[in-house]
Amino acid sequence: MTTTAHRHPRTGDAPARTVREAALAARAAARALALTTGAERDAALSAMARRLTLDPAGILAANERDVAAARAAGRSATVLDRLTLTRGQLDGLAAMLRTLADQPDPVGEIVSGGVLPSGLEVRRVRVPLGVVGMIYEGRPNVTVDAAGLCLKSANAALLRGSSTARQTNAALVAALREALAETGVPVDAVQVVPGTTHDSVRELMSLRGLVDVLVPRGGAELIQATVRDAAVPVIETGVGNCHVYVDEHADLDKALAILLNAKTQRPSVCNAAESLLVHEAVAAGFLPRALRALTEHGVLVHGDARVRSFHDAVVPADDADWDREYLALELAAAVVGSLDEAVEHIRRHGSGHTEAIVTESQAAARRFVASLDTAVVAVNASTRFADGGELGLGAELGISTQKLHARGPMGVTALTTTKYVLVGDGHIRGGAAAPAP
Repeated sequence: MTTTAHRHPRTGDAPARTVREAALAARAAARALALTTGAERDAALSAMARRLTLDPAGILAANERDVAAARAAGRSATVLDRLTLTRGQLDGLAAMLRTLADQPDPVGEIVSGGVLPSGLEVRRVRVPLGVVGMIYEGRPNVTVDAAGLCLKSANAALLRGSSTARQTNAALVAALREALAETGVPVDAVQVVPGTTHDSVRELMSLRGLVDVLVPRGGAELIQATVRDAAVPVIETGVGNCHVYVDEHADLDKALAILLNAKTQRPSVCNAAESLLVHEAVAAGFLPRALRALTEHGVLVHGDARVRSFHDAVVPADDADWDREYLALELAAAVVGSLDEAVEHIRRHGSGHTEAIVTESQAAARRFVASLDTAVVAVNASTRFADGGELGLGAELGISTQKLHARGPMGVTALTTTKYVLVGDGHIRGGAAAPAP
């Protein structure tokens, strides 16, 4: 154990609070954070990064206990994959915190402004949201991602992960709080929401006025329940029924590489491809190769009649398959007669997350991009790039599929709002500035 931990043996242990008391502490921390400088918050992020890698054994041991319990409970391979935290991933989380520390401070940025004819100076300035509540399933990386992004943007984080990752999340937050105790940032800027039952989640969702925004991150049921039941404003992160459309003008070698990456690199995440659409003009040239490669990678393909005609291992797709987020080595596939038919299929079954087209036609690419009302559209690129880290945001809180406030991968600026700052010299409405003395 480090000397820091010895000096603060209980720093990481959240006090025995109710959910409301934790929210009140977060509100006080948010007010203090609003007065910190970017340099102070960056120093805190760097301290958190050091602490994660200084003594990783305790965190990894906690994760091993969570994974063992989930495996014994018969949890799926998808759950186990998301739950597992390796030393390499822990090092990656520390690197993410250092990357955030190196980014420009979003707080105080002047978004727009100028001087009116009257001489009144008008500035629209970026400011924190305040207290951000995260409700998420068994993904320990979200604990560090959320804490880091909130701290960078001067927000307090209330973290409510799932029971499957309880020990891992507790160990991570304990380490982060120990690091904060050595800085000028309030320790209560990062807290685990007290409680282990759904009652604590319901109470968190009711704390309008103490919690400024909730961000649910997980499956459709969790997201829909939060949107439906919360009194606190919600930024909705959506499920990912992502499509890859292989156009008649596609380079088929590029299409195969993109498809395999989108489906097989990490199938348990929301930006993995779940559906394949192939233009009928290239179906005979593409599908035999693609289906053979998918099968070799262990992917079970649910296909329409035309897709099934190209490979014996393809099973019939039913109506539900077109809407399903598999989060596994499974894929729905269909042949379409045109780009417009592909677009209509995506409009009916897509989740507004990420859609990809493979084509060498600029006109087809433009039409696809303009036709789809979705958070991310990729042209000749894998859906897996729909990620805050990949897009240069340092990290992401989630991928918003709604249209108000934030959309797509949510980095630090998505955790800010704006205020107008007016600077005058005795200005009154309907009159001139005060006369000079």
